[in-house]
Amino acid sequence: MKEILKEFLEQSQYWGFVFSVGAYLSACWLKEKTRLALLNPLLVSAAVIIVFLLGTGVDYAVYSQSASGLGWLLTPATVCLAIPLYKQLHLLKKYGAAVFVSIGSGVAASVVSIFLMCRLMGLSHVNYVTLLPKSITTAIGMGVSEEAGGIVTLTVMSIILTGVIGNVLGELVFRITGVRHPIARGLALGTSAHAIGTAKALELGEIEGAMSSLSIAVAGLMTVIAVPIAANLI
Repeated sequence: MKEILKEFLEQSQYWGFVFSVGAYLSACWLKEKTRLALLNPLLVSAAVIIVFLLGTGVDYAVYSQSASGLGWLLTPATVCLAIPLYKQLHLLKKYGAAVFVSIGSGVAASVVSIFLMCRLMGLSHVNYVTLLPKSITTAIGMGVSEEAGGIVTLTVMSIILTGVIGNVLGELVFRITGVRHPIARGLALGTSAHAIGTAKALELGEIEGAMSSLSIAVAGLMTVIAVPIAANLI
């Protein structure tokens, strides 16, 4: 039975796309029903897909090929985040200097923390440049990692993991640290946890979502500039 299912999936063209979307929608339903932060839809759906591939013995390359359409939607989905920013453009004009200083500080903290961690753990140059783009959106981070000589697949994994952690723990960190201002919350989530963090920011409020959307673009551009400079440190 397992071999028959494996053979059927390997011959089907779009099963990965359909299965991925179905797993994600099911995970969203589960999160809505339970209200548990740990049941992040992206984390749950990824776990379901991994278990399914291991259980059926289907090679990841086969799944990736059949789900490739999802990758085409990544960039336009990121661009659509500009809509809430446009609606809150007056806030950007009012707090422009503070916004860009905050995002710059976040990018610097990310780069420095990766440098110190790699130094402490004795990681190689390849691992170092692989992890440097961990806090920016996948659409930008993949290109940055490839250009710097990193391992793109591991970069994607670190980006997703960073985003999920920010999405799950962001609100808790805000409560512990007493951060209540919507602009500060949005900038923190967008700069540290990119698009996945922005999903949480949009749940917190429209202002949070707009500032987080801005952070994705600005932090991405700053990281593109910072990585070639920082890459030579290790």
